[in-house]
Amino acid sequence: MVLTPLCVLAALLALQPVSAAEPLADSAALEFGAGNKVQMLRVSAQKHWTRNWFESNGTHLSGYWDANLAQWRGNAYQNRPGQRQNITAISLTPVFRFERADKRGWYGEAGIGVSLLSDLYDNDDNRLSTHFQFADHIGAGYVFGNQWELGAKFQHYSNGGYKKPNSGVNWLVVKLARPF
Repeated sequence: MVLTPLCVLAALLALQPVSAAEPLADSAALEFGAGNKVQMLRVSAQKHWTRNWFESNGTHLSGYWDANLAQWRGNAYQNRPGQRQNITAISLTPVFRFERADKRGWYGEAGIGVSLLSDLYDNDDNRLSTHFQFADHIGAGYVFGNQWELGAKFQHYSNGGYKKPNSGVNWLVVKLARPF
C-alpha cells in the first residue's frame, strides 16, 4: 500500500526529540516524478548544512542531506502493457546547492546518493538487477520569500554497471518543499 511507507516517514519526523538542541530535519518536501511508463511519489526530509563555500557577490555553494521514501508504479511490468509493478525505495543523498546568500530566489543543485529498492525493477524493457542503486540528479528551482520552494530535476537510478542488466531508470521530478 502506498500510504503505509509515507505514514511511517511522517511519524518518524513528528517524533523528533523535543528537547534536542538540533532537529534531525529542517525542511520537508513532496515530489512527483514520471518516466517511461513509470510514476513516482516521494516524501523527503532535508537537513541543511551550515557550511558555505565559494562565497562571492551574494552567492555561495552549500548543500543538504536528503532522506526520502518513494513509491514507484511501473505500468508495463516485464514489458507487458497494463501489468503493474510497485516498488518502495528509500534513499539518502548529499546534495550540493548553488544559491544566493539569503537563500531566496533561484538555485541550482546536484547530488548523488544511495538507494535501496524493495524489488528488482523490470518495467517496459528496462531492468535493474540489484536492489542497491545509485541515485543522481541535477536540478533547479526557486525559493519564494524563504518559505516555499518549487523545483524541478532530472534524476537517474543505476547500479553503476557493477551487475547486468542495468538499463537505468530516468525521471523528471517536480518538488514542493517548505522549511520547518
